[in-house]
Amino acid sequence: MKEKQAARAGVPGTVAVRLCAAAAALVTVAAGLGIRSVAGGEIAKYAGDALYTVLIHTLVVLLVPRVRPLSAAAAALAVSWAVELAQLTGVPAGLARQSTVARLVLGSTFNVPDLFWYAAGAALAWAVHSRLPSGAGPARSGGAGPARRARRT
Repeated sequence: MKEKQAARAGVPGTVAVRLCAAAAALVTVAAGLGIRSVAGGEIAKYAGDALYTVLIHTLVVLLVPRVRPLSAAAAALAVSWAVELAQLTGVPAGLARQSTVARLVLGSTFNVPDLFWYAAGAALAWAVHSRLPSGAGPARSGGAGPARRARRT
């Protein structure tokens, strides 16, 4: 019932948010592959790092559609940094030798600048996400939604 009311009011429900997040994930992967096809070296590498965190952000939203933009960005950054720091152990490198998927997801070699580019990706994802229609008023955006404004007046 609430989903139908929200849809009539122009507020995205969890299904719509998940569909948008899935589409954003596909666009993010396409962007990463596109950058790899037209650029090389550090540009492609660091753009890929930022997009890795953007992809994690979209997956967080896919799993938890009512997540606040800042929370989703923080979770994506934490996962990205954890994966990068795990590379100091050598475990990801060992897994990467055995699996292409592990190499793509976990990487193999720790690189300090990657930490910055993950933060840049999290900031980009937060900026885009925070400007989208939320559907949950102040809980999503942190701002004064219609319900909060009505109580103040």
